[in-house]
Amino acid sequence: MTSPEIATLQHSIEQLRHGIAEVHRAFGDAPAVRRLANDLERLEIDAGDLASSPPVRQPGAEVPEHVVVPDTPLDETMWSDADDEGVGGYHGDRT
Repeated sequence: MTSPEIATLQHSIEQLRHGIAEVHRAFGDAPAVRRLANDLERLEIDAGDLASSPPVRQPGAEVPEHVVVPDTPLDETMWSDADDEGVGGYHGDRT
């Protein structure tokens, strides 16, 4: 079974294969070109894995709750007994 997403992915990989072949013709067997070819091979393997066993889609899966963090200053008493990181700590009166 080939889903539209997998077909699009395979088409993109094919276009990338042609692009890397052109780069290889222009730059030869340079280390960066070999790395690109290796990356392409890894993409092909991963796309094949996805095509052979696509993940189970969960219709109506819950979206994680959006938590808003206010920009207001925090209560300074929360930090009254904490050390300042990176400066060796502060021991003494903070006022």
